[in-house]
Amino acid sequence: MPTDVTFPLRNAPAIAAAVELRPGRYPDIGTHQLYRNVISALIAEAGISVDRIDGLLAPPREMGGPHPDTFFHEKLVEELDITARFAMMINAGGATYGYMVQQASLAISAGMADAVICVGAGKFEKMAPDVAAQMVRNACQEDFEFLHGAVIPGLYAQYATRYMYDTGTTAEDLAAVSVAARAWALRNPDAITHSKGPITVDEVLASRMIASPFHYLDCSIPCDGGGAVLVASGDLAREITDQPAYVLGFGQHHGHGYVSQSPDLRIAGIAESGRAAFAMSGRTPQDIDHAQLYDAFSFAPLVQLEHLGFAESSSAGDWFRSGRTSPGGDFPVNTYGGLIGYGHSGDASGMSMIVEGANQVMGKVTDRQVAADTALIHTYGGMMAEHSTLVLGRESS
Repeated sequence: MPTDVTFPLRNAPAIAAAVELRPGRYPDIGTHQLYRNVISALIAEAGISVDRIDGLLAPPREMGGPHPDTFFHEKLVEELDITARFAMMINAGGATYGYMVQQASLAISAGMADAVICVGAGKFEKMAPDVAAQMVRNACQEDFEFLHGAVIPGLYAQYATRYMYDTGTTAEDLAAVSVAARAWALRNPDAITHSKGPITVDEVLASRMIASPFHYLDCSIPCDGGGAVLVASGDLAREITDQPAYVLGFGQHHGHGYVSQSPDLRIAGIAESGRAAFAMSGRTPQDIDHAQLYDAFSFAPLVQLEHLGFAESSSAGDWFRSGRTSPGGDFPVNTYGGLIGYGHSGDASGMSMIVEGANQVMGKVTDRQVAADTALIHTYGGMMAEHSTLVLGRESS
């Protein structure tokens, strides 16, 4: 059995700048231009010359579509006119961007780069029949799932139903996650639901059923958008900002690719990824001030809180119902509104919680700043098959 990685990172890699486009619909802007816009915003935020950037990580453009551009990172490097010592494409669904930060940190630690752009942007296409079929085909096992008319909410619903059976979690517990997400979104002017007002558990349960146990308000909001972070050596990061978000530790886990291949429909990988991140950082769940957790559906933060060791099994629902994770609570979760309240820009939305977590640690959030000496960010890709955990902090290891 392999042991968790505990080696120290050299050169104190840190997120020195983090930006995100406002989520919404951009019918007149193509995906490539969204990338240009977010990279321009990142360079402006960092305030450094482009010739000091020597690395770039990006996914294939349109990676969820039928014709992905698998050399898109080369086009971005050329457009930026940088001499890249470190550049590649990474694709792991929503976990892509956590893996980017990990790879950039390793490259900086090894002296292969000093400043690496990690970027993602995209459009969550509206579900015309051909688009929906391609998206489902990408996520499904061809013989056991796709042929039987599977849809993505229905696939996730199987995980949620199993989790609810195992833990006694209720539909009210799931709804409380959406209520908390909306409460944070009301504090974030960029969130899609910012002006829509608060919601209650009863209103979530009264919204139309999508795939039991998910009601409409249990689901994330499809949109267009993108985000980027600059991972830099500690010396450069401190030139860029008075308070970098240091990468203290990370972990990842790669499991089954499809729901039908998951043993007993129980999710694996979250705990393993988190344990590696805690071991590497020298921190424990008790040392973490807040968490940003991928929430394509409302059950996901509950599972993550428990598997990462924050909440006891079967108790995460109590955290959300009691207000612990909401504004004013003692353990804030998804302080930007989450994908449920802020918006879900397809796979690129895996950047949203990294941008928020980094900006919280850097103290750059004006409307919803929380205590953030340390932050944990967990994202997943595929059908909860790829897992990434990051621990960020205000002090380098």
